[in-house]
Amino acid sequence: MKIALRIDVDTFRGTRDGVPTLCRTLDKHGVRAAFFFSAGPDNMGRHVWRLLKPVFLWKMLRTKAASLYGLDILLMGTLWPGPGIARKLGHVIKACSDAGHEIGVHAWDHHAWQAHIDEMSQEEVYTHLLMAYEELERVTGKAPVCSAVPGWRCEPEVLIVKERFHFRYNSDCRGSGIFLPVVDGEFLNTPQIPLNMPTYDEILGKNGVTDENYNERLLAAVEKGYNMLTIHAEAEGGACAEMFDHFLNMAKARGISFCAPGDLLPEDTASLPRCSIVKGEIPGREGWVALKSEKIQIER
Repeated sequence: MKIALRIDVDTFRGTRDGVPTLCRTLDKHGVRAAFFFSAGPDNMGRHVWRLLKPVFLWKMLRTKAASLYGLDILLMGTLWPGPGIARKLGHVIKACSDAGHEIGVHAWDHHAWQAHIDEMSQEEVYTHLLMAYEELERVTGKAPVCSAVPGWRCEPEVLIVKERFHFRYNSDCRGSGIFLPVVDGEFLNTPQIPLNMPTYDEILGKNGVTDENYNERLLAAVEKGYNMLTIHAEAEGGACAEMFDHFLNMAKARGISFCAPGDLLPEDTASLPRCSIVKGEIPGREGWVALKSEKIQIER
């Protein structure tokens, strides 16, 4: 069995502290992954207004967010302008790229995307992605090869915009199995590699899941066919770093290997099934996310 490993890097501290930690851990285990970076200002603290929503407040309480992420992340960009992540930490991103990991666009401003994507025009989406793309290219000396929207909040029109960047793949939705997207009858060319395994913050504190048994519960979700896991630099590269190291050891003992998502792509991507994305909700995550439609569409 094999797990494709995706790492989301949402914040300044996640880049500064979490990415080097994860790179060392992955190197120790001989694992390649895909790192998706937020390149612009870290304004994650502006999510604080979401505490008014009971679902989000409960999530913050059950995951012990204050101790998991730290007050600097929870308040970043509220009392002062958020720092430019790639501008100040470009050397960290370049070292990650030089280590052989796939480098992808996550966002320019992670908070702005999650809060306003359903209000953004196609040109606003393009500008947002372009700024992140150019900043990552500047600090690594290479064009990003993939992209993944924050929080799996992806409008269908976003996929049309992303075609302009010619990424090897995108990872913008939840579901199982690689596919080629269809938007309003238009057949797109960039494969989608969706997430089908739960994230730490989605299952911790629910149905008896604790830090002590989290790895076992996660391994129980591994399937014989397709597996895609997302971890976060702020968690598995921070307070959960030791737990993630144990997870890799436990997986290896069970004959499970890891790869970068791009390694899952077939040579002939044109033969992939064609599906659309739809809005829906999943347990443990507040608000809507993009889901892979189970209905396969046939090209005429």
